[in-house]
Amino acid sequence: MAKNLVIVESPAKAKTIEKILGKDFEVKSCFGHIRDLEKDDMGIDIENNFKPKYVIPEDKEKVVKDLKKLAKETDEVWLATDEDREGEAISWHLCEVLGLDPGETKRIVFHEITKPAIENAVQHPRRVDMDRVNAQQARRILDRIVGFELSPVLWRKMSMRNSLSAGRVQSVAVRLIVEREREINGFTAVSTFKVEAWFTGKDINGKNISFKAEGPNKFKTAEDANKFLQECVKAAYTVKDIQVKPGKKSPAAPFTTSTLQQEASRKLGYSVSKTMLLAQKLYESGFITYMRTDSVNLSDTAVAEIEKAIKTSFGDRYHQYRKFKNKNESAQEAHEAIRPTYMENTTVDDSDTRKLYELIWKRTIASQMADAELEKTIAKINISTNNEELTASGEVLKFDGFLKVYMESHDDEDINEEDAQEGSLPPLAVKQSLDLREMKATERFSRPAPRYTEASLVKKLEELGIGRPSTYAPTITTIQKRGYVEKRDKEGVKREFRILILKDDKITNQTDAENTGAEKSKLFPTDLGMIVTDFLNQYFNSVMDYGFTAKIEEEFDEIANGKKVWNKMLGEFYKPFHKDVENTLEHAERVKGERQLGVEESTGKPIVARMGRYGPMIQIGKVEDEEKPRFAKLKATQSIETISLEEAMELFRLPRTLGQFEDSDVVINIGRFGPYAQHDKKFYSLKKEMDPYTVELDEIAPLIVEKRTAKDERTIKIFEKEKIQILKGPYGPYIKQGLKNYKIPKEKIDNAADLTVEEAKAIIEEAKANPPKKKAPPRKKKAE
Repeated sequence: MAKNLVIVESPAKAKTIEKILGKDFEVKSCFGHIRDLEKDDMGIDIENNFKPKYVIPEDKEKVVKDLKKLAKETDEVWLATDEDREGEAISWHLCEVLGLDPGETKRIVFHEITKPAIENAVQHPRRVDMDRVNAQQARRILDRIVGFELSPVLWRKMSMRNSLSAGRVQSVAVRLIVEREREINGFTAVSTFKVEAWFTGKDINGKNISFKAEGPNKFKTAEDANKFLQECVKAAYTVKDIQVKPGKKSPAAPFTTSTLQQEASRKLGYSVSKTMLLAQKLYESGFITYMRTDSVNLSDTAVAEIEKAIKTSFGDRYHQYRKFKNKNESAQEAHEAIRPTYMENTTVDDSDTRKLYELIWKRTIASQMADAELEKTIAKINISTNNEELTASGEVLKFDGFLKVYMESHDDEDINEEDAQEGSLPPLAVKQSLDLREMKATERFSRPAPRYTEASLVKKLEELGIGRPSTYAPTITTIQKRGYVEKRDKEGVKREFRILILKDDKITNQTDAENTGAEKSKLFPTDLGMIVTDFLNQYFNSVMDYGFTAKIEEEFDEIANGKKVWNKMLGEFYKPFHKDVENTLEHAERVKGERQLGVEESTGKPIVARMGRYGPMIQIGKVEDEEKPRFAKLKATQSIETISLEEAMELFRLPRTLGQFEDSDVVINIGRFGPYAQHDKKFYSLKKEMDPYTVELDEIAPLIVEKRTAKDERTIKIFEKEKIQILKGPYGPYIKQGLKNYKIPKEKIDNAADLTVEEAKAIIEEAKANPPKKKAPPRKKKAE
């Protein structure tokens, strides 16, 4: 038995550290949190100063038992959980469960899993920081209070379904997405006409090259644009003025959690959760520093190593020492930015993490490189007939500097026309005459702010001070799992635009078309998300307020810094919040989540768009009418807020009878589980690309044959009367009755084909009488 037991959070990290520390140390993993709040009665004693009631989850009992045994047998226990508040809390929970004294037990932290960092941590242990533990406890308890008290309010006041839930940071994140969607829906595009002229001039070799100049302003109407072009007929064009300005571009700071998530999304197309999963893998393997940080600081050792790498690879001119400072005052400067542990490792062998590692390496090395040097030329071109000016500009890269390695990307909303890449210009001289090839006035439309991507949402949350590095990924995952937000693509629509062309002193008009509004992997609020957001905004405006949510985060920081008492802070929050809950339960009306669209012409029955048990739908008629109401499910791309009466009525074209196949009708409809084809009393789900409103018989017939064949191959035995099937599955034979599946006992699996109906019934009854225990959910690495 080793003299020292070191406890870390993950098994991958344990293996790496054990190799570094040697035979006197045994490194074991606690697999994340070993205790959490009880599920019953909130797990918090509100009346007793918010005292938490912790329990060891069932799936952690063996881990705790093994660690207790090892702790008793070893001379010294070292707690080496992550350096953030969550890690600090896990160390404290380990003390509580293993019977260790937090004031005596050695606590070690490190920003990177390297030999020097681990050895330095062992030489300089500290004790568990109870201020940081209390900050984590306060966050966990406050979020539990909000979730446990708000969710029942939603169940009582909304008739949609009982699985509704709310959360402090998550609900605010959904509000951002809802508000952006409504901003887009309410946006009216305004068209203007932009003038661009193309000239020819000779380059240094005497060859003619074409370059572009822009008009003096944008015109509001086609008439104004046409008038300007008319004035330019038979005009002479001369260079009036030339300005040459030196410029520079500087590199971005090294990565924080937030900026890594943003760049990995923009450059690699990774979701926020995938980025964090891969970053964790890199950290635990010793390749990068700790991946949950809001600091842009680099250690002196790292800066020296980066300088050496730059000078060796690119030369002295490419190096420039830089010290970056955090805009966020709450960022902990003692921490480091995310960087490679060894700069000489330009890549890693692991194919899963390679792209992310190389992105981190490039960003880190670029942060200590010289500015890129530019030369920008701006030429003013005079028009003889109206004394207006055109402007031509060009940019020349004189020295690439950090651009040799890396250039930061931008979100849609950060890009404007001025950011477009400058073209090159030929050598020009003042009073030089220019030949006009053609001039165009092109109609362009204003655009609303784009919908959020996962990355731009993280950026917005960070700007508002909502959440911290450990919360971004779980927040975005949670709001999608709850069905409040969905990530999807949006197809563009064709839009015509006008072009006025002046060429050879003649003006012609033409019309062209562009695809507009197409978006990829954007966050859309669902109807449910919109309805829940409206309800919470109305009755819990403080919880939904961006400034209030950010203030709560600041108070957690104050607790961590020993400036605020955690349960006093919770008391200040809880009293007004609980009062709002009680007031809402007593006085708020039930939310219907519906919108009146009009009436059906033939019957005079009301047509309503509303939330149903299985999602948004259209209802014609009332429940109390003698004739039952008719229902139609909305398409995935439609919303209660924006669907028109005509679009709603189009949904009632289902069910559609396509014709006969094998002497039976084929009927298309939409059910609880999506669009399907019904044929010969059997049901076949449509493929994703099939539109139930336009699909034809010649597309459906092969689908029926294909699915029927696949089902026949899976079928071992059918008891028609009892509606019981014995089927082949990926893990062996199983029994299916209705929509439920039942395991066949091991001793009968080999003879599944010989099972009688009585035996099958007995297996089903046994399974119903003794349902399997629910497995505990997989551990969550960080608080949500």
